[in-house]
Amino acid sequence: MPYRAFAKARASDQLAMSQAVFDEVSDVLYRAGLARFIDPELRDDMLDQLSSGTAWFEPNVVVSDCRDPKDNKYLELAVTAAAAFVVSSDEDLLTLNPWQGIFILRPRAYVALT
Repeated sequence: MPYRAFAKARASDQLAMSQAVFDEVSDVLYRAGLARFIDPELRDDMLDQLSSGTAWFEPNVVVSDCRDPKDNKYLELAVTAAAAFVVSSDEDLLTLNPWQGIFILRPRAYVALT
């Protein structure tokens, strides 16, 4: 489902990225516990698309609203990019939905949007 949400976003919305978010996504996709479930070519393709097929931002705000401080980088990016959505399976982010007018949705809910 996360890849379906990613594909939908690429096709119908503009993806936003910051270096901090890209570094964490890359780190997570290469973690041993998850890497064994992801086809290496698919992982590399996703990272390439995230690197080249997104609008890059350098967040210009500091956010401390998330109960997991490591996740504030996603909120900082969302504010800087004037995002309508944050798509995540992270409960620390999902509990904030909606946050400052930005919807925080699970991948399945985002895919279900028409």
